Amino acid sequence: MGYSLHIALLGELSVVTNDTAAALPASRKARAVLGYLAATARPVRRERLCEMFWDLPDDPRGSLRWALSKLRRAVDQDGTQRIIADRERVAFAPIDAFVDLRAIRERLIDDPPFIPPSELRDIAAQLQRPLLEGLEQAGTDSFQLWLVAEREDIRLLQLNVLRRLALHPELPKAEVLKWARRWTEETPLEEEPARELVNALAQSGRLEEARHWEADFYATAKEAGLSLTGPLLADKLERPKMDTADIRPAESAPRRMMRKQTIGFCRASDGVRIAYASVGEGPPLVKAANWLNHLELDWNSPIWAPTFSAWANHRTLIRYDERGNGLSDWDVDDISFEAFVRDLETVVDALELDRFPLLGMSQGCAVSVEYAVRHPERVSCLVLIAGYATGWRIGASEDEQTRREAVLTLTRHGWGTSNPAYRHIFSQTFMPDSKPEDLAWFDEFQRQTTSPENAVRFQEAFGHIDVRESLAKVKAPTLVFHARDDHRISLGQGRELAIGIPGAEFVQLESKNHILLGHEPAWLECVQKTGDFLQNHAI
Repeated sequence: MGYSLHIALLGELSVVTNDTAAALPASRKARAVLGYLAATARPVRRERLCEMFWDLPDDPRGSLRWALSKLRRAVDQDGTQRIIADRERVAFAPIDAFVDLRAIRERLIDDPPFIPPSELRDIAAQLQRPLLEGLEQAGTDSFQLWLVAEREDIRLLQLNVLRRLALHPELPKAEVLKWARRWTEETPLEEEPARELVNALAQSGRLEEARHWEADFYATAKEAGLSLTGPLLADKLERPKMDTADIRPAESAPRRMMRKQTIGFCRASDGVRIAYASVGEGPPLVKAANWLNHLELDWNSPIWAPTFSAWANHRTLIRYDERGNGLSDWDVDDISFEAFVRDLETVVDALELDRFPLLGMSQGCAVSVEYAVRHPERVSCLVLIAGYATGWRIGASEDEQTRREAVLTLTRHGWGTSNPAYRHIFSQTFMPDSKPEDLAWFDEFQRQTTSPENAVRFQEAFGHIDVRESLAKVKAPTLVFHARDDHRISLGQGRELAIGIPGAEFVQLESKNHILLGHEPAWLECVQKTGDFLQNHAI
């Protein structure tokens, strides 16, 4: 299919309209904005763009308006409007437009069984070029972090292509050897590419080199503490002895999940736009929103990514950003428990789900309970993790309420600053038993997901939650998890939640964390028991 507009994101950013190179703005920031919008291909909040490309005390909104006006001249030359903007969001609409990176992702996303060698060679060449080359310093730290993550994602795409070329049945032995070498250069400690290179050498008549390469790889693997599943050479030639171990590093899937995730928008009854996402295959699992989420940033998270990947392994995981944070509308009149329940109802109705299991975490547990009581015919079972039935203004001691009020004051004055200390209060109580780099990531993540004003309004709303009278009305089978030493919500509150729900099963986890982390045994226990519970009750 012919396109009137071509955008190259790999290498230096370029725009070609009807075979003529378009003049791009001299401003590196403006060009980086176009690159970001074309790469994401989703509506982006104006506040997010301002944060990514302009530092205060500049006029970020004015600068963004100027940049968009310049970009329209470059991408709308054929009379088609592609820069779409309203008061809240900006998007690049790929109407009759070819974007190189997006085309590659769409070609590889479902892992098609066969791609012609010529096409694979072309893709491999394109992926060698850095994303938005020369624009690394065009934005703030937020843009640079996004660019680093995207380039790592492109590296994974490149590995996929190199693997396909090294294993392609139509390629001659000499070319297979070339691609196998490239593959091992990119992944020097992985067994599969090493095996393919060793066997490609042997099949090309270079048996002695294959033996030496295998011996070197064994030595390197042993020094790095890695284990191997078996010999690299396919035949039974004599080869060095190798050490084995019971456990091999697990393969990570979050970035692949993020590429396959689909995002949509729906409107609650009061007009607030709610962003939701689906990822994975199989029957649905709906997750209620909690503090705090971001449908895109979550997948780069050392905190959320392992958990969401595990839940989407055998099911279609459906989640959404609560009003006031993430990709949903921030400028809203109503942030309250009742609004939280309505938002869940809106997402479920938009997706036309008849019956599904519902999972809640933290305040999402109370939202899940209330939804299950109001719509018993739709909820097949409940999984509640680190939840509570009453907010801090209802059941907490006077000292605890005083501490919470102090945190509200700190949030109001310090949340939006570059100093993470204000947000570190939450990070430390959510995950006291975590790595410093995980806490640092969560500090910055919280700042990016909502405004200081909304952070205060959320805390106020959580304080007034009270679903005690609803607990006894829950009809769905329920599994309740709670960490014994949860620093945010006490074990007693978790037990009360389980006690109030008829027939609920309670599982005490050995952890200090309110948010379970993928490296701790409690996380694995929670994931495994959730899977067993859903298999038995999610009908």
